[in-house]
Amino acid sequence: MRFSILASGSTGNSLYIETDEHAFLVDAGMSGKKIEGLLASIGRSMQQIDGIFVTHEHSDHIKGIGVLARKYKTPIYANAKTWQAMDGLVGEIPIDQRFHFDMETVKTFGSLDIQSFAVSHDAADPMFYTFNEGNRKLAIITDTGYVSDRMKGHIQGADSFVFESNHDVSMLQMGRYPWSIKRRILSDVGHVSNEDAAVAMSEVVAQKDTQIYLAHLSLDNNMKDLARMSVAQTLEDCGIRAGEFVHLHDTDASESTELVLV
Repeated sequence: MRFSILASGSTGNSLYIETDEHAFLVDAGMSGKKIEGLLASIGRSMQQIDGIFVTHEHSDHIKGIGVLARKYKTPIYANAKTWQAMDGLVGEIPIDQRFHFDMETVKTFGSLDIQSFAVSHDAADPMFYTFNEGNRKLAIITDTGYVSDRMKGHIQGADSFVFESNHDVSMLQMGRYPWSIKRRILSDVGHVSNEDAAVAMSEVVAQKDTQIYLAHLSLDNNMKDLARMSVAQTLEDCGIRAGEFVHLHDTDASESTELVLV
């Protein structure tokens, strides 16, 4: 199992994942042309994509869904409430390309099991996914105001995490955003801070070689070095020494990562 974070942030989100048998996207929150270019940068193309799994209906997660679905006849997977919320936002998608992926269920594609789970965000019915192949596990969780015990149970012990570390609380509080937006980000249906992400990660990282990609970093209210230092310090305070068996990485919407083996 291999993956690449094509884009992560408020300007667009998309993740590529493949096995020897299948290839998928999680979200397509940029233009179809941009997604095609990002795939080309890792030596892949939309013709190889067997489906797109949607997390929720916000524009930075679905902007390219409609055009890619129509151009490449790509199957689209989302839960019922998200499909309803996307109506009128993604244009017409043929019925034979519209698939339901219910909350808290598993779909299997060859050797790959995909588990959906609920998160807390201001969308119709937001959910994220874990990907399991053999004894290897990738967990993706962004766009949530907090990380509940139930969420932790789903992502526990993954070999690779794509984990939201959206903002530094002090930067957000002192920043230029109007209070209404600050309140939304800080709420239980907003975004996870560096500090809260670190605490949650300290409770789900297993004592094994683990990759953590800090995702959905705010361009205005965070810095990559700050996010990484905040998470590393909290993990160390919990007895988990980053750099030994936990390897921290950062990513943003201006760059895509290489293709990573889980």
